[in-house]
Amino acid sequence: MKQFKRVYIEITNICNLNCSFCPQTQRKAEFMTIDTFCHILDQVKPYTDYLYFHVKGEPFLHPQIDEFLDISYEKGFQVNITTNGTLITKVKDKLTKKPALRQINFSLHSFDGNDGLQNKGEYIYNILSFVKETREESNVLISLRLWNLEENNQVNLNKKKNNALLEVIEKEFNLPYNIQEIVTPGRGIKIADGVYLNQDHEFQWPALKEKEDDGIGFCYGLRNQIAILVDGTVIPCCLDGEGIINLGNAKSTPFSELLESERVKNIVEGFSRMEAVEELCRKCGYRKRFGK
Repeated sequence: MKQFKRVYIEITNICNLNCSFCPQTQRKAEFMTIDTFCHILDQVKPYTDYLYFHVKGEPFLHPQIDEFLDISYEKGFQVNITTNGTLITKVKDKLTKKPALRQINFSLHSFDGNDGLQNKGEYIYNILSFVKETREESNVLISLRLWNLEENNQVNLNKKKNNALLEVIEKEFNLPYNIQEIVTPGRGIKIADGVYLNQDHEFQWPALKEKEDDGIGFCYGLRNQIAILVDGTVIPCCLDGEGIINLGNAKSTPFSELLESERVKNIVEGFSRMEAVEELCRKCGYRKRFGK
């Protein structure tokens, strides 16, 4: 079995939205080139079979998304894509029958995270139409995500907002039940063959300006996942959106060599002791989801 269950590749850090829950990156706006993409895939091939086109940015903005999927297939990878879904009607022809495409995750909470989006009905209709067409023509898995719940058990305004959207989903898929009555945060439910809905708590992106905690906890970064930013910078996980824990650059240094660095070993050994050795990791609340 290969070392990583997933390697995140940020094919662009540019986004067409400005979501309240997702800080805008301060890095230079870029699209990954074909040459860089091919080089990275050759580097990571011994370590994974699964690519995730996501860290920051909207992957469907990349004008060569179809070519990236073709190259991924030629090199033996399966691809998962996370998207806000706003561009699905523009790119659907580039996704049709691409054998590398394994799963698409639609972040439906993106709509309410943006004041500028006006037509929620059209937004969800376009996504659900694509979902139905895709499932009829292929085995691509679909995850509909609503990651906007509050961490406490008080009245949740976002949960109420979700009701209208969930009612549309219930109607479109002829569901004989009310989703809100059976859904559990963090656990998806199957709403059709190959189509799943997941509601979860909103998480906060880690940042050096945040308050540091006790550092106790565990993370799967560098164990079953690793990420590569659009400029080739290698980072431990998909939440280091600014490349703060810079492990080196895959364009100039062999990926295998980067994995053997002292910094990588310290991070992995630290989490084996349930200890976050990096400052950013001590300011990451997502780590707490794996317990103490």
